[in-house]
Amino acid sequence: MNPIFRSYQSEEDYWRMREFLRRVFLLNERRERSWHVARLEYARWHTCLNCANVRLEDVATLWEADGEIIAFLMPDGGPGEAHFNVHPGLCTPALEEEMLAVAEERLAESLPDGSRSLCVWTPGQDTRRREMFVRHGYTAGEWVETQWRRGLDVPIPDCPLPPGYIIRPLGDGLELLERCYASGLGFHEGDIKIAVENRDDPAWYRNIQTAPLYRRDLDLVAVAPDGAIASFCTIWFDDVSRSAYFEPVATVPAHQRRGLSRALLTAGLQRLKQMGANLALVGGYSPAANALYGSIFGPDHEFYESWLKNGF
Repeated sequence: MNPIFRSYQSEEDYWRMREFLRRVFLLNERRERSWHVARLEYARWHTCLNCANVRLEDVATLWEADGEIIAFLMPDGGPGEAHFNVHPGLCTPALEEEMLAVAEERLAESLPDGSRSLCVWTPGQDTRRREMFVRHGYTAGEWVETQWRRGLDVPIPDCPLPPGYIIRPLGDGLELLERCYASGLGFHEGDIKIAVENRDDPAWYRNIQTAPLYRRDLDLVAVAPDGAIASFCTIWFDDVSRSAYFEPVATVPAHQRRGLSRALLTAGLQRLKQMGANLALVGGYSPAANALYGSIFGPDHEFYESWLKNGF
């Protein structure tokens, strides 16, 4: 095998990357050794396009052998980071060394002093990749994602809502604008300015809704007695692997500590089970998020680690 790398070129490459991730996810026994296909969807349509204003043509690199994708590399957003997605049966030290070299050349972020910086990611149990990072001057970063997983073949507990709240799929029109507003509040500590900016131009949310896996019936909101969106979560169901990914999950500060996120997560799990899903996934970065996810998903989790190299 002599894999050749090239830049992402066309929409056809996107569909091949999706198929590759689905195949690799199954080969990895549905563990997140590479991205779940939902992470590619969310990265392309939100963190790259909306947040970083980059296209896959700008940031994605593919490795192919015998006409098949065996690996690809890209950030979850703009330059400055890189995620490795590799076929488990075709992963070699030489391939990953080349991927790291390409990441440093193409994805490193320029610093004010003229040097560059790069954050790379790896599953915590991938000892060989961690050792490669250390050899190349990387040190463990502060960001660690806890990857929670839960089978749906066991009973899902009921989590009652506070009086007056209801859970249902997101509507359209004015409610879409309120969902954009709630996102600004939920992810920016109640910052009204960001919330208003989110609501004034909902094109960013329309981008997310064009992703192939997006389903309105799995874009759930908890609505307060006054009609405001108090909490929300979007679920991405892949019927090929019968697995689903929760991203994002948040509650508006004024409605926190009422069990709304717990109720949304369990309502989502119940919907997924009815659809035939048998595995749910979610990632947490903060102690509060991980306490929530651990209470609903149970103890099964792994770590996805960041490694950082500055000044090269």
